[in-house]
Amino acid sequence: MKVLVGNQIDPAVRDRGELRAWTQRILWFAGPDDIVVLCALPDPGFLDHVTSLTGVKPSLLRIVVAPPGRHGGSLLDPESLQSRACVDAVAHHLRSSGVDDVSEVFALWPSPAVSRFADALGVADRFPGSAFFAQGGGELCNSKATFRAVAAAAGVPIPRGAVCRDANEAIAATVDLMAESGAVVVKQAHNGAGAGNQLVVQDQSLNLDRVGARHLHRLTDGRAGVETYWLQRWDWASAGGRHPVVVEEFLPHAASVYSEHYAADDRTWPTEMGTLHYVGRRLSHQTVPLRGVDPVIRADLLHGGSRLAQAYRSLGFRGNLSADAVLTEDGRVVFTEVNAQVSGSLHIYDVIARRVVDVAAAPERSVVEHHVPATWAVPDLTTFLSAADELGCGYDPTTRTGVIVSMPLIPQENGRAQFVFCLAYGNEANLRQMWKRLDDRFAVAPASASGRLGVAYRPR
Repeated sequence: MKVLVGNQIDPAVRDRGELRAWTQRILWFAGPDDIVVLCALPDPGFLDHVTSLTGVKPSLLRIVVAPPGRHGGSLLDPESLQSRACVDAVAHHLRSSGVDDVSEVFALWPSPAVSRFADALGVADRFPGSAFFAQGGGELCNSKATFRAVAAAAGVPIPRGAVCRDANEAIAATVDLMAESGAVVVKQAHNGAGAGNQLVVQDQSLNLDRVGARHLHRLTDGRAGVETYWLQRWDWASAGGRHPVVVEEFLPHAASVYSEHYAADDRTWPTEMGTLHYVGRRLSHQTVPLRGVDPVIRADLLHGGSRLAQAYRSLGFRGNLSADAVLTEDGRVVFTEVNAQVSGSLHIYDVIARRVVDVAAAPERSVVEHHVPATWAVPDLTTFLSAADELGCGYDPTTRTGVIVSMPLIPQENGRAQFVFCLAYGNEANLRQMWKRLDDRFAVAPASASGRLGVAYRPR
């Protein structure tokens, strides 16, 4: 029996607000009789969809909803997880299950609160790295500033840049890098999927579409512009002065990839490699497994990811981690960050791609996970899945192709919803056909629509 904790980054590190839908991806990892701790009851339609594919009867899952806490149930409050009410509820399920032992405490984010929660249950030894995480190891290992120091020590290639502790350091680093690259990437220490990145651009001819950077600033007046920029943006970049800021060179025309690993007490091992695709500087979709890459590049990605995993294991980190990198125009693999947590990729490759679709079986399959495009209007899960079935795009276990919704839908205005979904496919023609059918059904806005709900995309 496992105890699965559907948390996300602690609000004290970075407050992301509403996370109820995003953290329900924990359900993909749940097996019979497992205990799942969430901030709110799971979406029943999504729970049925997940368990119909994983083969777990929903009645066999033991769902514990933690007290709403300071965030009103929009996320799993660390204090609520440690509360007597939550601990007692989980302990009750453990006693009534007839199972003598907990095999693992599995959390999406390595929070000190999870260490204390596991300790209160008497199963701290079942939470890998518990002592390290209890002392803030999760925050340390997920800092983009820490990454640069660890990567340098491990001899792994990283972009030219600097870790800055004040605005003056940031100004100097920006001016220095801008002289050669024409643009820099400013990174918050804690943020993900490009949401904490800003492109600061002096060379207006650069192609900026494929980089992960939610924010964009164009400079027009040299050093004075740099100084003005940092006067305005240091507080944002440093989270009010709480964290250092990374300033890196911009690498144009680079493709984003990742190498995921598991760090155990005695060793590390690779778990998967995949590709991240950005459109309009926002994460549009990701594909697993990594295919069509030169063997030398694949070997470099694996080697660098392994060195990083070993370095983080030496620090004390235990669990899943993702080493993100870019493939440069001249064929180099350059690492950009490590996400030392259960990333947004683990459920895609470990459960959906491998266990549900079985991408390695013949005939070969791939899986791509998409953010719903801004051009689509999808009102609810039932409508989307019913339409997929009607269009011949529903998931078919016989052909091992079709639509799999990977997180619950978040309703928006005007009959829209925010969510991510997977397409399992055999070849690019198959993928294009499914996409066209879904796009024809749900697209109601022009391709230039705002990216707030996603980005416009067409498979090649």
